Amino acid sequence: MKRIFITGTAGFIGFHLAKMLLAEGFVVHGYDGMTDYYDVRLKERRHAMLKQNVNFSATEGMLEDTILVDRVMDEFKPDVVVHLAAQAGVRYSLENPRAYIDANVIGTFNVMEASRRLEVEHLLMASTSSVYGANEDMPFIETEKADTQLTIYAATKKATESMGHSYAHLWNLPITMFRFFTVYGPWGRPDMALFKFADAILDGRPIDIYNRGDMYRDFTYVDDLVRGIRLLIDAVPVRPEDKVVPEGDSLSPVAPYRVVNIGNSDKVRLLDFVDVIEAEIGIEAIRNYMPMQKGDVPATWANADLLQNLTGYKPETNFKDGVAMFVAWFRDYYQK
Repeated sequence: MKRIFITGTAGFIGFHLAKMLLAEGFVVHGYDGMTDYYDVRLKERRHAMLKQNVNFSATEGMLEDTILVDRVMDEFKPDVVVHLAAQAGVRYSLENPRAYIDANVIGTFNVMEASRRLEVEHLLMASTSSVYGANEDMPFIETEKADTQLTIYAATKKATESMGHSYAHLWNLPITMFRFFTVYGPWGRPDMALFKFADAILDGRPIDIYNRGDMYRDFTYVDDLVRGIRLLIDAVPVRPEDKVVPEGDSLSPVAPYRVVNIGNSDKVRLLDFVDVIEAEIGIEAIRNYMPMQKGDVPATWANADLLQNLTGYKPETNFKDGVAMFVAWFRDYYQK
């Protein structure tokens, strides 16, 4: 069975991916910095659950620590690397942009360099729908230009896409970048809207609704997302002969490199999302309508045809069902 090295296993998405891969019998080594960007106890609990499986081991350390990254990857000898760890959050990037350069650019370089040296079969790395920036043609498709990022977070993610392409071209290292669209679900991040809304509503605190709720998001349930990643592990990009790329494919004509959207392909209005949270909890929110936040975008919406063409899979969890599963987890975990 393949050995898979995953960065960010104490994080929301990394935890769910590791859990899925372990259930299939893969040997997984996790790497996570356990930073205090949000409650570390949540991260520790996720790792503790993974460690109940004998095929899981983990290292706590920062991606910027080149020596540690090299040593751990050398010792584990992965067949596949899935790089999910990053400094996340659009809004925090306005306050602490240096954290994004350190973790997302330097940290990603360290993972790429070790993967090149070890000649892994496939390196998969997380990007974000935020790289589409000011693009207005929707649904977003991987083959359109994405050069108008609006935050340093998005800019660092686009930088890692460019870095990945260069490594795939220079070293024939197969690389798949996936762009996530508003991921939510149990064990989610406390800085995400669903978590903040549920917490505030249950505590009787007001919720901030930006752009007066006139916003749309392609909400993607976490189990759907990690299933997409799992299937993409086997969809290894190959440098095309004669630079011929199939229509609709984001495969590079000069490298074994591809970008893939993973989204639900369903644009949901933020106010409809809030309505469902209220209905599931059984309490009306105290709504504080706010102007648009700096760096935010009014809408995201994925074209996920490429994912389906490559894997036969299409995320399709309805956001009402997904919210219900999150609220059930949240009330149980926090006893609210």
